[in-house]
Amino acid sequence: MSGLDALLRPKSVAVVGASTDLTKTGGRPVGYLVRHGFAGDVWPVNPRATEIAGLRCFPDVASLPGAPDVGIVLVGPDRAEQALRDLAAKGCKAAIVLAGGYGETGEDGAAKQARLRAACGTMRLLGPNTIGLVNLADRIVLSATGALEFEDLPAGGLSVVSQSGGILGALLSRGAAAGIGFARLVATGNEGDIEAAEVLDHLVDDPATRCIALYLEGIRNPAAFRRAARRAAAAGKPVVVFKVGRSEAGALAAISHTGAMAGADRMYDAFFASLGVIRVERFADLLEVSAALAGDRRAAGFRVAVLTSTGGAGALVADATGLAGGTLPPLDPPTATRIGALIGEAVAGNPVDVTLAGVRPDLFRGAITALLDSPSYDQLVVIVGSSALAQPTLVADAILEARAGSTKPVIAYVSPHAPHIAAGLNSRGVPASTTPEGIAAILSALARPAPALAPEAPAETLDLPAGPMDEAEAKRLFARYGITPVREAVARTAEAAQAAAAGLGDRLVVKILARDIAHKSDIGGVALRVAPADVGATAATLLARIPQAEGVLVQEMVAGGVEMILGLIRDPHLGTAVLLGAGGTAAEIFGDTALRMLPLSPGEAAAMVRGLKAHRLLAGFRGAPPADEAALVDAVLAFAGMGEALGDRLVEAEINPLFVLPAGQGVRAADGVAILA
Repeated sequence: MSGLDALLRPKSVAVVGASTDLTKTGGRPVGYLVRHGFAGDVWPVNPRATEIAGLRCFPDVASLPGAPDVGIVLVGPDRAEQALRDLAAKGCKAAIVLAGGYGETGEDGAAKQARLRAACGTMRLLGPNTIGLVNLADRIVLSATGALEFEDLPAGGLSVVSQSGGILGALLSRGAAAGIGFARLVATGNEGDIEAAEVLDHLVDDPATRCIALYLEGIRNPAAFRRAARRAAAAGKPVVVFKVGRSEAGALAAISHTGAMAGADRMYDAFFASLGVIRVERFADLLEVSAALAGDRRAAGFRVAVLTSTGGAGALVADATGLAGGTLPPLDPPTATRIGALIGEAVAGNPVDVTLAGVRPDLFRGAITALLDSPSYDQLVVIVGSSALAQPTLVADAILEARAGSTKPVIAYVSPHAPHIAAGLNSRGVPASTTPEGIAAILSALARPAPALAPEAPAETLDLPAGPMDEAEAKRLFARYGITPVREAVARTAEAAQAAAAGLGDRLVVKILARDIAHKSDIGGVALRVAPADVGATAATLLARIPQAEGVLVQEMVAGGVEMILGLIRDPHLGTAVLLGAGGTAAEIFGDTALRMLPLSPGEAAAMVRGLKAHRLLAGFRGAPPADEAALVDAVLAFAGMGEALGDRLVEAEINPLFVLPAGQGVRAADGVAILA
């Protein structure tokens, strides 16, 4: 049995520092193990007691009758190290340290935490600064959280991993109150040894777990997280994450526009999306969305029918659904006829309002069945109105009876303040929420297709110089991967620039060439619309104005294209992302960008293009010819391929502007930045 197996499903548990007062933190673990039906051996350790909760108490770890699978350490930091040494010497497989005062407090605490880990030897450590874990599938509770005061903690298919012990307790108590059942809940705390990614990976193979919810403050090992999330996707187990720290104040310090526009939290968005992980924006959605995904129903799409007996609530749900990207198609004629016959009057709208017909079981069953049978809808929302307060089982029974004949999801919006009704629905397998935003989040998650993750390609070994490239070098690198630059020539002197002007067109661009200057236009290092005869004089002026310039670039001036920005940015923690957006000198002002982590599939590249506001320009705006959108998608894939090939060598790369020419004419890179580690 591995350390994690022993931790989650122990046959014996030692509680070091157990208190005789079961109401205190030190007494709760023993009390909760007994109360919630742990079938294994519980061995309290306390030199001043002979019995706790009817169990024999041992004076020290050495006196235990055998090697425990798990040891819960309740003593303070001054004695915790020795307790861990004693447990490891006894042959214990895993230990849980609940106390804080370690890595979360600063350098001294981090040093104490390192000593804890060293004291464990080969024994695995959960924590410190954790509330432990709860395994409801097997009725094993190794925790002191007050949430375990709930007498009825239902088992279910949802497992939770939280880096915060308090949040884990909150999710457990909220779930119990909402009728949501759990399989396993693990608080990793300071992650002195066992990290969230390792628990996630373990739960992928857990038969009791159908969906995994994560509360994250950070990701200590992105490579391990990536492997675990990809395994979860392959196994068909949805992963839902709520990560704190959405502020743009943590934007990455970067040289290019790409780095400034990516931002640290957007990188997490892209990281999760690349792995098929659903990131929810509201804390309440973490529980509701995950619980719905732990069920057995998925939607073929985001076409939603709403059945209501209260018009206002129907409008709320319709509005929230539309904002989340769903549609509410009108009733198709056969469905309208069926429902009209039920209520005795013509109906056509969606939401379907049956207020005037009264709330009757036969009416609700018939309407639900008709909407589920309709080919116009993928999901159904049934609104539980105030009338259900008098008859709380009426709507629930109608939903359960009617949905038995369909595989489509049915979600309940409980409009009045009636948490008992929502809990009753959840406990019977009908996802329920008390907010329209929660309903929309559930609908959106159920409509998401199974992730099709792009394969990861090995990096190439290339002989390239470290540090920033000049613009000409950067564009030669980009051309190697299939992105065509504008026609241009490098000139080290004004005379050479004048000679290079021949054959490049009637209007030219002259730029300084310098490795350490990324934004040349900011310092007056770019001259536009230069006549060929004036190139030499213009070059001389630029070289005199900017002494650090190594020369100039003389380029053809592209006209008639749509300016885009295409960039790559590497977060040393999370990996490399590709950014596409509206380009030019005002790229950062517009902020019209899409961001995806590598590897990138053709479908994802096309979705990036279509998702921009600038897509209207590409499609041909106000009489302009359509741009070569297919060539732009190819350029995004080429840039992404370069990022995969260079791997850790690449720090940043950017083309701004990338001109997208009229359909059939391709794209041209007019500027370039590349920085290699």
